[in-house]
Amino acid sequence: MLRRPIHRQKVAIFDIDGTIGRGSLLIYLLDGLINASLISEVARKEFKHDHKKWLDRKGLYDEYIRAVTRTFMKHIKGVHYGDFVEIAKKSVLAHKDHVYLYTKDLIASLKKDGYYLLAISQSPKTIVDFFCENLGFDKVYGRIYEIGPQDRFTGEMVDVHLISNKANIVRRAVQKENLTLKESVGVGDTEDDIPFLEMVETPICFNPNKKLHKHAVRMGWKIIVERKNMIYEIK
Repeated sequence: MLRRPIHRQKVAIFDIDGTIGRGSLLIYLLDGLINASLISEVARKEFKHDHKKWLDRKGLYDEYIRAVTRTFMKHIKGVHYGDFVEIAKKSVLAHKDHVYLYTKDLIASLKKDGYYLLAISQSPKTIVDFFCENLGFDKVYGRIYEIGPQDRFTGEMVDVHLISNKANIVRRAVQKENLTLKESVGVGDTEDDIPFLEMVETPICFNPNKKLHKHAVRMGWKIIVERKNMIYEIK
């Protein structure tokens, strides 16, 4: 007896911060936690220097984000998960429309064409879930933080080995969700996205940083820039 061929759904993979959202979900979240006095105001001083260096074009955005991440990891310990969820919801509500038109329209188009939408972010999964739920994503991966007694964060991360490698996440999702990389699409903005962009048939480098741009030019990948009210492709 002939077996029916297994239908595998096409997949589109998106980085989130700086690719769909015009800002960082982690920064929004940390700012909200500090404003709500769930994290000490002193925490702002820990990334202030790197923030100013980036604003003055004397430092890299990556350095600023790493400083924010270190601050978040240091101060999240002891915060109650329920309070964390409420701040995440409020942060998304305040910034949900702060998105790029190119990627927003691309998501809608791919969804209409039957693609499985996969989001991968280095921001906390809770806030990424809230941000992505109205965009039509089928699966979301983000950083997961351990919760201990009394539903309070321990300050430790869970499954670091998985979230640190986006290519591994894609392989896992393809296997678990019965997906195919044929006609697949990937969208990223930094060199951290190269591992999964190399896996897809149509890699798109959206507002890429210098390292990703250099790699994209060498590989002949599509480079899209959205600036003010203009969207254009760099040849």
